[in-house]
Amino acid sequence: MSVVPFIKGTRILEIGHGPGHLQRVLLSRNLFAVGLDESAQMGRLAKRRLGTASKLTRGLAQYLPFPVESFDTALATFPAEYIFDPSTLTEVHRVLLPNGRFVILPGAVIMGRGVWDRFLAWLFRITGETPPNISEIIREKSKEPFANAGFQVEVQELEVRSSIVLLVIATKKENHVRENT
Repeated sequence: MSVVPFIKGTRILEIGHGPGHLQRVLLSRNLFAVGLDESAQMGRLAKRRLGTASKLTRGLAQYLPFPVESFDTALATFPAEYIFDPSTLTEVHRVLLPNGRFVILPGAVIMGRGVWDRFLAWLFRITGETPPNISEIIREKSKEPFANAGFQVEVQELEVRSSIVLLVIATKKENHVRENT
């Protein structure tokens, strides 16, 4: 739900739709929502959850099966490393309308003071799931690849209940000329 306020427009692409929770929210808001996931199993789970209203497809973010300038916003929540792949960023740039947004929620940090929150925060720290400087890591990791793909990027931290949610909000530059590689 943390990404919903950052949606721009009505044509939305979710990359890595998983079991379909965000797709359900998007559809309930009467948005034209399309979901893409590499996993056939996630596709089946989402299809069961969403029924015939869903527009889901199986595919890779590095090779989006959509025409140029098809979407106002692309979303990805808790994605794997593929999201920072230059091919993914180039493809998302291609399918977004001018000034379109690519909103990524790469992670969250549990900050609660309750016993359960402290335990989960400790567990994530010792397993390396949440490094102590995750916000700085995300800022540095996103700067160059997003700029090279034609995005202006900002990283925000939002307090949500007992967590801090990190968001990367990349806006497609209108007149970006990509170098041929």
